[in-house]
Amino acid sequence: MKPEEVLHCLALQQMPGIGLVSARVLYDVFGNAIDVFTHKDELIHYTQPTQRKLIKQLENAEVFRRAERELQFAQKNGIEAICIGDRRYPSRLRECPDAPLVLFFKGAANLNALRVVSLVGTRKSTDYGRQLCNDFIRDLKALCPEVLIVSGLAYGIDIAAHRAALDNQLPTVGVLAHGLDRIYPSVHRNTAIEMLEQGGLLTEYMSETNPDRPFFVQRNRIVAGMADATIVVESASKGGALITAGLATDYHRDCFAFPGRINEPYSQGCNALIRDNKAALITSAEDFVKAMSWDISPNNRQTPQAIQRQLFLDLTPEEEVLVSVLRPHRDGLQINTLVVEADIPINRASALLFELEMKGVVKALAGGVYKVI
Repeated sequence: MKPEEVLHCLALQQMPGIGLVSARVLYDVFGNAIDVFTHKDELIHYTQPTQRKLIKQLENAEVFRRAERELQFAQKNGIEAICIGDRRYPSRLRECPDAPLVLFFKGAANLNALRVVSLVGTRKSTDYGRQLCNDFIRDLKALCPEVLIVSGLAYGIDIAAHRAALDNQLPTVGVLAHGLDRIYPSVHRNTAIEMLEQGGLLTEYMSETNPDRPFFVQRNRIVAGMADATIVVESASKGGALITAGLATDYHRDCFAFPGRINEPYSQGCNALIRDNKAALITSAEDFVKAMSWDISPNNRQTPQAIQRQLFLDLTPEEEVLVSVLRPHRDGLQINTLVVEADIPINRASALLFELEMKGVVKALAGGVYKVI
């Protein structure tokens, strides 16, 4: 993506008084951030009267200067600034109306992995909760060797999930509530450094941002939004993990919880989620994989038969584009990644994929994933 577009996306995201949802609305009007500023006088025709005063904020030159300094910091420190229109941007998160326009990422993970799971829970984890993390991720690796584990690098269940992923050679991404000029809590620095080689660190916040309490709540939407499913391992009756579970539900993502003993304080949140039908009960990685229809263990994987070229003779040009993008990906592509690579609007792509299913060319899998048969 052009450096100028990255700069304008970051400036729009940081404009005071606009907010993420309004910034996304302005972005969507023209489909890029540069035109938001170039044609800002025209935006009065697209916004509500109560929002028109926000357009004046687009004249704030200091925000551009701050954005330029941040991009210089990112370049100097090997940090990627990923815009919402970039193919590297987490495609699942892009669906969320309050997704950041720019994310900062340092690491090696594929943020658009075929399968992404968020594990969250209390900061005051018990031996039971930590053992659940270890056992679940170990068994999940055997069933889904290419899954990406996401959490928040916090005390308790978060760091247990990251360390279990590292121990089992699974990529893991920590979503931070501050900039990438620091690690909080500092005692997790060594784990964070190890994650850079086998995962990464992700944040919407610029450098010099303090890890204040409201930012931890805000970052939970990224933990929930970039995953196919959120799993609550342990939680008290109130806590950030329950907020993340609620966000996952709001984003129409699957939510699961491990049950616990009824008299244990850090099982009350999980038990309540299950009781109130806000999360499905799981007791193992096998439960989870079956619920997600991710039956991809080596013993169950079937070798697809080659499709003869004659099958494609009756495809339309647009269908050919979708098939050509899907063909190199043996395990398929999530539809949001597919539409970006094919450069076809999602509504049109959905109709085309349905036709391809009817022709026996592609197969729909769980989580909005499609693959060539």
